[in-house]
Amino acid sequence: MEEGKMTVRAVDRALDILLCFTIRTDWAMTEIAEHVGLHKSTVHRMLATLEEKGFIERDRQTERYHLGLKVWELSANLSRSEDQATIWLPELVRLRDELGETVSIYVRDGMERVRIQAVQSNEPIRRVAPVGARLPLYAGASSKVLIAYAEPAIQDMILNDESFRQNVDITLYQEQMSELLALGYATSVEERESGVAAISAPIFDRYGQLAAALSVSGPASRLTMARMKQYAAIMIESTRQMGMMMK
Repeated sequence: MEEGKMTVRAVDRALDILLCFTIRTDWAMTEIAEHVGLHKSTVHRMLATLEEKGFIERDRQTERYHLGLKVWELSANLSRSEDQATIWLPELVRLRDELGETVSIYVRDGMERVRIQAVQSNEPIRRVAPVGARLPLYAGASSKVLIAYAEPAIQDMILNDESFRQNVDITLYQEQMSELLALGYATSVEERESGVAAISAPIFDRYGQLAAALSVSGPASRLTMARMKQYAAIMIESTRQMGMMMK
């Protein structure tokens, strides 16, 4: 356990098991044990408790586990008036239809960015962006936006993080952020995935605080730098509209 971090071990383990289902829909007990690094007997007890409470269900024929109805009951009680990912969805669809590429929304969580909403391109060759995916902050256009517009203390924490500094040239990265702040958007070409390019712009709330990063991504052969520059003004207008939708 990290110094200063207070957790309840059993709860921590149970949540690690539940988080397995953000990767795929069903697991065998042995697969879960290997993934979370726990003994099979421990995982078996955890799964039995989660199953009893309705968070996990077990297929009696295949002996594989999937999420239970209790998870859906919890999600049904999300306040839709405050669920920005849902409120922004129509604008994402409109933007996808106009630009033809995959559109995503990212927020920062620690040293990762999380995709909270996405609308896939209709092109046969496209960038597939699963909702809920966690990606490192050291690469990608949306990562640059989430860092460049973060509060100074958060930005310093990220830029001084050892794992972050191992993956980027800090001097070059700070130059890129200065350019981003001047332009109002960031681009990336094959920074995290071969053959993929992206452009991202910040979404601000009514108080001028960074809320999320809007990103358009696709094959680098189609989403060229020249085309991304053409898309920039369209995206910035979309982020303005999305900011006005916020409570």
